[in-house]
Amino acid sequence: ALTAVTHDRLARAWLCAAQVEVALAAGDLETAGRAGDELGRTASTYGSSGLEAAALQARGAVLLAGGRAEAALPTLRAACRRWRELDAPYDAARVRLLLARAYQELGDADATTRELDAAGAVFERLGAARDAGAVAALRGRAALPGGLTGREAEVLALVAAGRTNREIAEALVLSHKTVARHLSNIFVKLEVSSRTQAAAYAFEHGLATPERG
Repeated sequence: ALTAVTHDRLARAWLCAAQVEVALAAGDLETAGRAGDELGRTASTYGSSGLEAAALQARGAVLLAGGRAEAALPTLRAACRRWRELDAPYDAARVRLLLARAYQELGDADATTRELDAAGAVFERLGAARDAGAVAALRGRAALPGGLTGREAEVLALVAAGRTNREIAEALVLSHKTVARHLSNIFVKLEVSSRTQAAAYAFEHGLATPERG
């Protein structure tokens, strides 16, 4: 769609917002960053409140996906505030999900719960079942040991199973850079320095099960 729309910047803006989400879901941080940058430039040019809110949301999501939860927080808070000023509760609630993920990454359980409660209440009121499911999934991840996120726990389980970075990337449909970033975060959170130590932690805390030969 973006290839077909080359000159209409306003039409491209909302496609860029979608591309950010698609690229992040595919683990393509580089493409998401480019799309977010274009969206930000268009928002600055036209001064549209809606585009500005979307650009802030995209920038915060990219920062969060890049392992920069602390840097993402002020941007995501600004996005949430803009959506609320525009009386767009659904969009504001979706940003609250990102805020919950950021707080979870930083180990702030109270703030994580607060954002999930606020987002969940909006999704329930609007009948947004799929988004409500995302809230439930994040609540489940809050109990993971070591402050691990759900994705980090998935990566750790595959490390414990003896998978290489390439095999983990293929299994989880992620880029090699994203897998490496997750591993770096896992090592820091668990205070380990090797895959063997990380695997041992996974087995000790029930995040992986020894294979039976």
